[in-house]
Amino acid sequence: MPAAASPWEASSSWVAASAGSRRYTLDRMDVETAIRTRRTHKAFGPEPLPREQIDELLELARWAPNHNLTAPWRFRVVGPRALERLKAAAGPEGAAKLDRAPTLVIVSCAPAGDPVQGEEDLHATAVAAYIVLLAAHARGLAGYWRTPGLLREPAGRAAVALPDGERFVGLLHLGALRQEKAAPERPPVEQTTTYLD
Repeated sequence: MPAAASPWEASSSWVAASAGSRRYTLDRMDVETAIRTRRTHKAFGPEPLPREQIDELLELARWAPNHNLTAPWRFRVVGPRALERLKAAAGPEGAAKLDRAPTLVIVSCAPAGDPVQGEEDLHATAVAAYIVLLAAHARGLAGYWRTPGLLREPAGRAAVALPDGERFVGLLHLGALRQEKAAPERPPVEQTTTYLD
């Protein structure tokens, strides 16, 4: 009996698209499988992701729903000098956590001046960050969304040129997958859902 395929080795399937006669293929992983099998990883292979691959992930993030097409998300891919500055601001314990993954992406939101639009912009940015994680997983990569307090503090923000007008959303750790992880228990739908009359 052949071994079960990894989720990202799922067979291609075709879906109809509304853009003229074009059709799109899902050749990495179907959406439901990606959602159900994505995990938080804290161990990564040593090699940073190639820039082309990072660009692919960030291009997909552009498709996050965002009211009035404000594109409020900002991504900062941390290079070697920025990492050293960030580690210096973090101190020894925080620096060790920053060394876990070979590729770090800081996600922030540049909200509109209007408070309601600003809240919507923040939610849209969170969705864009999740798209990056989901797309990385669909490519067989490991990911981890962290929210270290360092990037809310002046020293950490200065280390990565995060301006006062932007709200820190997450620090994405990305890299090669080193281990599989079992799915944790999730609350049942009934616990979190109410159908209103």
